[in-house]
Amino acid sequence: MTPNPFLGVFLHAIGGFAAGSFYAPLKQVKRWAWESYWLVMGLAAWLAAPWIVALITATPLVQWLRDDPWHALSHIAGSVVHLTRMLHASPDRSIQLCILFGLLWGLGNLTFGLSVRYLGMALGYSVALGFCMVFGTLVPPIYDGLTGTAADWQRLVVLFTLTPGQTTLAGVGVCLAGIGLCGLAGMCKEKELSDEQKKEAVQEFALGKGFAVATISGILSACFAFGLAAGKPIADVAVKSGTEPLFSNNPVLVVILIGGFFSNAVWCLILNARNRSFKDYVTGPATQQVRNYFLAALAGVIWYGQFFFYGMGTTKLGEEYGFSSWSIHMAFIIVFSSLWGIAFREWRGTSGKTKTLVWVGILTLIASTMVIGYGNYLASAKG
Repeated sequence: MTPNPFLGVFLHAIGGFAAGSFYAPLKQVKRWAWESYWLVMGLAAWLAAPWIVALITATPLVQWLRDDPWHALSHIAGSVVHLTRMLHASPDRSIQLCILFGLLWGLGNLTFGLSVRYLGMALGYSVALGFCMVFGTLVPPIYDGLTGTAADWQRLVVLFTLTPGQTTLAGVGVCLAGIGLCGLAGMCKEKELSDEQKKEAVQEFALGKGFAVATISGILSACFAFGLAAGKPIADVAVKSGTEPLFSNNPVLVVILIGGFFSNAVWCLILNARNRSFKDYVTGPATQQVRNYFLAALAGVIWYGQFFFYGMGTTKLGEEYGFSSWSIHMAFIIVFSSLWGIAFREWRGTSGKTKTLVWVGILTLIASTMVIGYGNYLASAKG
């Protein structure tokens, strides 16, 4: 596939919008405990959506239905068999690593939800994703360079010594600066607002607890990037089986998110038992229940959209510095989550200086994606 870095950046922007927006419907769920709507969201995000999208994009399902729509059930069953065989043909080590990293990411995802709960969308995203960006972007190429083949080592050396790599790394640095500015704005907000104002914007605001949870979340959440790197052999098998390269990461997501769903589901069920919140799923006015299920499932579909577009954006960005996709993804997530924070009036009552910091941080993050995209363009042009 011919690289198109700037199209890749655009696709990452769509994914970032989905990731930065998925929590908005959850804020409208009424009378459900956090663990209840998080589990329903997860069923849609980590089980239903990955399989449905993979069946559509990584198998001949659409063509079969177009040629013979009268045997839809048999075609769907055949498509499930096709996808299962594709995964079975993938290296066992890749499958195992994807599930393991999915499990670890799932723990990070749990604590991420808590970081938003305690810090709000703007500050919670900034702290968690700052750590996530650094680890998820830099660990894969450094690990490959130090433990892989001679070609991997040479690729790492080139990354730090030639202009395309240096430009890409500079963009990663700009991204980190933008995250820092957004985080600084959050700290200024904490100093300026009264306890009553903090609670009005974020009902369970707790800076110390939230910062600790967000730090752990960011480090564990980077495991998703490790899973995507470990799943490259699965993507290669998908392409050999007839999947369009643009959609080759969708089967990888199926495997990673199996692990992610397991860790999330176990914890949510434990909380349901501890908090006696199983009743959330079955009690309450019918209209409210339907609305809650719909909103939670909608949040899940929106959440999955981030990695659907992430996978496409990565393929368009090119293989040379594909690791930088993670930085672009994180940058756009924070951009859109910060904009949602503004929309939800989380910054109401803060000074003009603090609000300016937020906007400067957002613009810096957008600039970082352009710099990273340009670095990948230089690499593809050189190649």
